[in-house]
Amino acid sequence: MTDRKKITELQNIAVKLRRHIIEMTCAAASGHPGGSLSAADIITVLYFYKLRHRPTEPTWRERDRFVMSKGHAAPVLYAALAESGYFPVSYLKTLRQLGSSLQGHIDMLSLPGIEMSTGSLGQGLSAANGMALGCRLDKLNNHIYCLLGDGECQEGQVWEAAMTAAHYHLDNLTAIVDHNKYQIDGKTADIKNLAPLADKWRAFGWNVIPCEGHNIAAIISALEQADKHKGQPSVIMAETIKGKGVSFMEQNPLDYHGKAPSLDEQTKALCELCHIKDFEV
Repeated sequence: MTDRKKITELQNIAVKLRRHIIEMTCAAASGHPGGSLSAADIITVLYFYKLRHRPTEPTWRERDRFVMSKGHAAPVLYAALAESGYFPVSYLKTLRQLGSSLQGHIDMLSLPGIEMSTGSLGQGLSAANGMALGCRLDKLNNHIYCLLGDGECQEGQVWEAAMTAAHYHLDNLTAIVDHNKYQIDGKTADIKNLAPLADKWRAFGWNVIPCEGHNIAAIISALEQADKHKGQPSVIMAETIKGKGVSFMEQNPLDYHGKAPSLDEQTKALCELCHIKDFEV
């Protein structure tokens, strides 16, 4: 069991990543804050607890691999990479600026620490399968993690990849679904209903692990369960809230799927994240 001190440390890092997301997207006046905020706790646990990785040696052969299939949530990954030491934190403010490596969707050729260029939804799990198979052939004792959006799970390629992973018994692969229940056009239940989503993954041969996606201890436990499970790939169904941590984004998730906060909204959001209640905007 993870001690309380470590969990508190991870919670504080998650807040720091959320602050970066707000500041980056505000500075750029564009980006995808809602889905970045919903994934912040998951990314925190991966990069600051679970993943074996070396920021000073990004291509280290023994590293675990992470594929951000929902590539429009680039801000949260950039924040984690910067805080891990892949590049200076000050560079985050260049998000989406001309000439910056911090593109609106992640590009493996622009930054160290990125395993796959993503943003065209539905493709990440297929690439993660290839990494898992390749590592098995090379007899590497590492793990592949892939974060998908729930709206992304409407894509047919996701289910082709799910079949493939189960067929090859890729137990060195863990998918994580950021189940925040919204996509760009509305609720996933209204656009194309995914329910029963967990049962679909089970039917495709996966070990399904339910998880509270904003509970650090629960995320740690789910990832450890996935590591220990043999003979099947595992998928963590992380129940999350779009815009988590910023009240007006949580209340209006569709507005902030792809809209950056204004300067006034940035002030309000950062104050909330610092647990300051009596602020003026």
